[in-house]
Amino acid sequence: MAAATSASLFSTVSSYSSKPSSLPHSRLQAVKFNSLPSFTGLRSTSLISGSDSASLTKTLRGSVTKAQTSDKKPYGFRINASYKVAVLGAAGGIGQPLSLLIKMSPLVSTLHLYDIANVKGVAADLSHCNTPSQVRDFTGPSELADCLKDVNVVVIPAGVPRKPGMTRDDLFNINANIVKNLVEAVADNCPNAFIHIISNPVNSTVPIAAEVLKKKGVYDPKKLFGVTTLDVVRANTFVSQKKNLKLIDVDVPVIGGHAGITILPLLSKTKPSVNFTDEEIQELTVRIQNAGTEVVDAKAGAGSATLSMAYAAARFVESSLRALDGDGDVYECSFVESTLTDLPFFASRIKLGKNGLEAVIESDLQGLTEYEQKALEALKVELKASIEKGVAFANKPAAAAAN
Repeated sequence: MAAATSASLFSTVSSYSSKPSSLPHSRLQAVKFNSLPSFTGLRSTSLISGSDSASLTKTLRGSVTKAQTSDKKPYGFRINASYKVAVLGAAGGIGQPLSLLIKMSPLVSTLHLYDIANVKGVAADLSHCNTPSQVRDFTGPSELADCLKDVNVVVIPAGVPRKPGMTRDDLFNINANIVKNLVEAVADNCPNAFIHIISNPVNSTVPIAAEVLKKKGVYDPKKLFGVTTLDVVRANTFVSQKKNLKLIDVDVPVIGGHAGITILPLLSKTKPSVNFTDEEIQELTVRIQNAGTEVVDAKAGAGSATLSMAYAAARFVESSLRALDGDGDVYECSFVESTLTDLPFFASRIKLGKNGLEAVIESDLQGLTEYEQKALEALKVELKASIEKGVAFANKPAAAAAN
């Protein structure tokens, strides 16, 4: 991989614009690492550049613009890493590249990798990377408690991947039980951690996690997140390609859920403002909704969207770490407990803070087009059923849930 350059200077420049929006843009700021080794952390609203074209990342943009900070000291990376992150399912197709990307963050002091098998080699491999975080491996349920002790962020990509012809619902019986067991361990060992659920179907596994945490008496809706960042990443990519826009400038909010028609890109709220024909709206919406299937089919039985999912999940992890670290202008889309609609969980843009979810961006659902409004009402039926399925699973007796 050509990502590792010999450059010792990386500059991080937050994207900005003079155009008005519902959330004002931040001022230009730069953070330089003059004496750090050749690595850079991911920032969700950043252009990261090295000394040549082999830079790790050219563009990582957050799902909304940052708020005005003219009266604040510009936020910058903390050089001394201080946060513990655990990846549960670290030896899998998503877990391995995700762990690599998290390992690159200058905010991470300790990276705990857990899986039921094959994780020791992954940890040994990653431990050779010259970035600040120390890597430790944990194998099997007997070591899960130690893995989770004093962790700040828990990321759960564990589970089986989709295969050709398989829907996210087909994954339910296997992945639902995996998530249930892992979240029980999180509740017992690091109940105050941010919990990022990647395991599909997210529309059901997040409600399962919520019910488990409630039973344990430690549920904090501000700290439970369904990772839907990949839908935003795809929407931004596809729109920029379709309209020949500079990718770093493109921002498309995506609401609803994280499966099929429950994924609703709000193309009318694309930044920068751009006009779409009815045909383009239909084409882009369907492609964004079915992008996961596009990858599954292309891999022809060899897996699902692992690399792009890892990229998107790493962005959400870095956003969470920045929020924990005191950055007051961190926004992402996520599937969370919400009062934005009549559904108990809903994906929308949110503001992240030190204690988790600080605010839901209500303006996203205002002024929708007729197409978007109809799509919103249509997705609610399927999303409601998926949420209820998760809640019902979590509340079954243990023996029944295992079947």
